[in-house]
Amino acid sequence: MTDQRIFIFDTTLRDGEQVPGCKLDTTEKIELALRLEALGVDIIEAGFPISSPGDFHSVQEIARKVRNATVCGLSRAVQKDIEVAAEALKPAQRPRIHTGIGTSDSHIKAKFNASRDEILARAVQAVKWARNFVDDVEFYAEDAGRTDNDFLARVIEAVITAGATVVNIPDTTGYCLPDQYGEKIAFLVNKVPNIDKAIISCHCHNDLGLATANSIAGIRKGARQIECTINGLGERAGNTSLEEVVMIIRQHKDLGFYTNIRTQELNPMSRVVSDTMRMPVQPNKAIVGANAFSHSSGIHQDGFLKDASTYEIISPDEVGAEGSRIVLTARSGRSALAFRLQKIGYSFNRNEIDTLYQRFLQVADTKKEVVEDDLHEIARVYRTSVIEL
Repeated sequence: MTDQRIFIFDTTLRDGEQVPGCKLDTTEKIELALRLEALGVDIIEAGFPISSPGDFHSVQEIARKVRNATVCGLSRAVQKDIEVAAEALKPAQRPRIHTGIGTSDSHIKAKFNASRDEILARAVQAVKWARNFVDDVEFYAEDAGRTDNDFLARVIEAVITAGATVVNIPDTTGYCLPDQYGEKIAFLVNKVPNIDKAIISCHCHNDLGLATANSIAGIRKGARQIECTINGLGERAGNTSLEEVVMIIRQHKDLGFYTNIRTQELNPMSRVVSDTMRMPVQPNKAIVGANAFSHSSGIHQDGFLKDASTYEIISPDEVGAEGSRIVLTARSGRSALAFRLQKIGYSFNRNEIDTLYQRFLQVADTKKEVVEDDLHEIARVYRTSVIEL
């Protein structure tokens, strides 16, 4: 298999900003957009221009300042939405309008009180309107994860004929299992006669914790764009995590894919987004969590100190992390204790470590973590006792 590029579509500034408490002002959005461009993101979804004057202005300013990445604006399948998005995107070097409509029977009946044929007609019309303004039009089939595959294929064929260059297959509710989502992408690849005229995109939500797995399943079956956010931010339980899919693709070279993301910037980018959007990253978050490269179990620590690859499949440097940490707790072993003591200037033989270890356990049982000051005190008490003997 020859290497194939996976385009990274970042929606931190749009879907990520929909998280309660994560509202950004224009200055913050511009700063993050420029950092996303420097990270190597291919498409930046800058916002939903018709949603508010502030969002229109933010999209417009990002379109003016971003030079290399495609700048995308979201719209509903409504003529005014599309016109406003087009206006906001006028300064962009590479503008994209992202328009669409719900295609599941649940959305068709409950949201639109419409028929499938009516939705199909609205989808086609929206793409045609968007093509009046830009050459790059992405169509989203909202709730595609629960959409009947035959109807979904009809919609996708029709919007590509109308001029869509990217077709987004969202698992809007995070409902699909990976094999189900992958099979849906494969169905479109095999059943839509003009599918080769567009890029298939995965936009997966994390309601069941499967967003990353579903996105990878999608590209394995023919999708070539992943829509994601830094730190997995997004509606409800969040979106596909950019750092996770990028590093899966990088680690599993046998998949035959690559991205243009500068992985050494992943941790710095995560911290900037966390600080700017005032949303902490959970410590055990893959790739960018505070504990992603921390080891506290004695068995793990011993293996890691002998050969880092026994418990780390990614080097911290590879993703811009500060380095691996040996964390001392009551579960830690002698090798970790000796290592940490040596790091702060002490040299003890094996018998001495055995003695020190008993005192260490007494301290560790009273604390969540034994820190450097504790180690100095343990060493001081030990040496005092030896002198007294």
